[in-house]
Amino acid sequence: MQEVHPFAKYVAILGRGKTKQRSLTIEESRLSMGMLLRREARPEQVGAFLMLLRLKEESPEEIAGFAQAVKEMIILPPNMPKVDIDWSSYAGKKRQLPWYILSALLLARNGHKVFMHGTEGHTPGRIYTRECLHELGVPIANYYGEAANHLRQSNFAYMPLEAISRPLKSMIELKPILGLRSPVHSFTRMINPLNAPVEMIGIFHRGFMDIHANAGVAMGQPALAVFRGEGGEAERRPGKTCEVWSVQNGKVLEERWPAILEQPRQPADEAMNIADLAAMWRGEISSEYARAAVVGTLAIALKTMGLAGSIDEAESQSAAMWENRDKTTLPAAA
Repeated sequence: MQEVHPFAKYVAILGRGKTKQRSLTIEESRLSMGMLLRREARPEQVGAFLMLLRLKEESPEEIAGFAQAVKEMIILPPNMPKVDIDWSSYAGKKRQLPWYILSALLLARNGHKVFMHGTEGHTPGRIYTRECLHELGVPIANYYGEAANHLRQSNFAYMPLEAISRPLKSMIELKPILGLRSPVHSFTRMINPLNAPVEMIGIFHRGFMDIHANAGVAMGQPALAVFRGEGGEAERRPGKTCEVWSVQNGKVLEERWPAILEQPRQPADEAMNIADLAAMWRGEISSEYARAAVVGTLAIALKTMGLAGSIDEAESQSAAMWENRDKTTLPAAA
């Protein structure tokens, strides 16, 4: 008689049918993801597990347990600088340029250490963070030692997912094979490898705001902001009211940020010329939408970090940061 595979019990919990299936506990989520990260499950088990979770939809406890499993496998160098904010970037953009990159770099230029992580290529036709940072002259960290150096030099570091966890990168790349995104696309946003006290999280589907916020509470995250961003990235949509779910000292709060622009829906950027990011920073081109996206996104970060006490104060501070930026150098410069 064939012995039951150790991972089979986790698939069974999720696939017992409508009346008997249930969500995984935090501990079950941590243990099962640990097995996946160590490649201890068979390929067919990986696909079944991820798609059963997708069908059921992830719970906050599952997101928290999965992220914790990843964090347990991260070994940081002893000299890693403390960062102020973790900024995840996993969606990519197809209608508008990733203006949130300028928000994050502007925050770094004002003395706050920003760690960004993400991936690319899982969805065709999108522009991703890494190629835009390259255009701006921002180096990519391929291991934590490099990230530490970048943080010391410019207060900003970006690491691609494969440098954090190759098994996770492999699971994200299953999307074109399985035909659907998997929970990996959700919980990678909450890995927070350097244990920053603040997280910025963008999502596409409204229903995931409470899931990520409550996962943050379960993980003991001091502060985070999650909102439905443009294209699924942590970028404020200037023409629409922005509902922000945040975690502050173990409590989930909801806040509605008013629209910045009167026009609710902006036409898609047909050119999607990533060189415009640098041109916008240097003041060579002008775009009301781009400015509102940069300033509006930065305002959410400032308030979540506790650097502003109100929406108006946060927006005033972020606008001042933008107006006072050094246009003569790209944001990559220290």
